[in-house]
Amino acid sequence: MTASPSAEPLSLPNGENIIAQLKKAGIGIIVSVPDIVTSDGLLWPISKDPDFQLIRVCKEDEGVSICAALSYSNTRALLLMQQTGLMDSLNAIRAIAMDYHQPVCMMVGLQGKATNESVRESASYGVRIIPPILDVMALNYIDIDSNADTNNIAPAIDNAYATGDALCFLVGQSPVIAGGQQ
Repeated sequence: MTASPSAEPLSLPNGENIIAQLKKAGIGIIVSVPDIVTSDGLLWPISKDPDFQLIRVCKEDEGVSICAALSYSNTRALLLMQQTGLMDSLNAIRAIAMDYHQPVCMMVGLQGKATNESVRESASYGVRIIPPILDVMALNYIDIDSNADTNNIAPAIDNAYATGDALCFLVGQSPVIAGGQQ
């Protein structure tokens, strides 16, 4: 499943809106391997927010396991990583999230995606192969390219936990923080 891009003019995703959506969805734990796309607008503000517990991991597949295990205790978590880490952890995602039907929610920064291009038409091979791979895996994903797209986050996470389906948010642009700075 993929959400279609917003018809509104492109405005960069707002980190504060993303964080508010995570809170609205009941996410209390963020598991992260830092990535350049989401660090300034998400990871650093999350690290200072007392509403979140941040778990730093060395490898993304560790994060998949941690998020799946937390779901057993009705604790909602989000794995924050870059697309290279997503690719590196595909077997863990397949085995834990897909085969065992666990609601592992992931937010993936797409390093190398230009503002004026879609994910599937990216000049970066490492970006444009992500949707076809997720399609083959039948892993639900939603593009987060504009601020309007951030409104899809909480409902999608709620649905993932209701159905037990894994979910991936593809963040194509670095989220901005207050004052429009990154």
